[in-house]
Amino acid sequence: MWETNDGGLNDIQKRIITKEHVIQAITRADIGPVQEGNVGAGTGTVCFGYKGGIGTASRKLPETRGGYVVGVLVQTNFGGILQIAGVPVGIELGKYKFRRIENEYKEDGSCMVVIMTDAPLDSRNLKRLAARAMAGIARTGGMASNGSGDYVIAVSTNENIRITYSSESMYDEVKLLRNEEMDLLFEAVIETTEEAIINSLFAAETMTGKDNLKIEPLPIERTIEIMKKYKRLE
Repeated sequence: MWETNDGGLNDIQKRIITKEHVIQAITRADIGPVQEGNVGAGTGTVCFGYKGGIGTASRKLPETRGGYVVGVLVQTNFGGILQIAGVPVGIELGKYKFRRIENEYKEDGSCMVVIMTDAPLDSRNLKRLAARAMAGIARTGGMASNGSGDYVIAVSTNENIRITYSSESMYDEVKLLRNEEMDLLFEAVIETTEEAIINSLFAAETMTGKDNLKIEPLPIERTIEIMKKYKRLE
């Protein structure tokens, strides 16, 4: 996906992706649950000093507010101080940016976010929706560091906003959601981006890459203990 630098685990100078790889990826595309963790473009990524990867999440608005669905896919490859539901997990685990110890992690990169919704939004409100994803990244402790190239793209699949190629009318008529109705979609994007990032960490596995660099995944059991300590889990 785009410009994420996974040069720690991946030997990016080899440029090993071929035409056959691309065609294979396209032909294997399918509907259904999206794989998370060390897959696809998330294979070599690192997030908060732990193994990152692909993560997904979604929300559905109440039927009284349109019943629209918002889905988010992330590719996590960035740094900061990990938080989950407001809990300072990174600090509790002793692995966080600016700790000032010899093995302080230095992996800073980019979080790629793809937002899909069936809400009838034009380009202006899709851009506004995309901007809210950064709040979701911030909720996890991401800091958009100097080396970050965080990137968000938002797309609407709603048929009502399609411009027809030809018509008997000289006018194009589209049905768009009003600005006043955007707030729930904004909240949905923030929540799903946050959740998708956490899901990418929970799904990732240990990986050894270039020059035998080994990146461990987030310690799940220890993280659950921390969440219980802060009374986020029973």
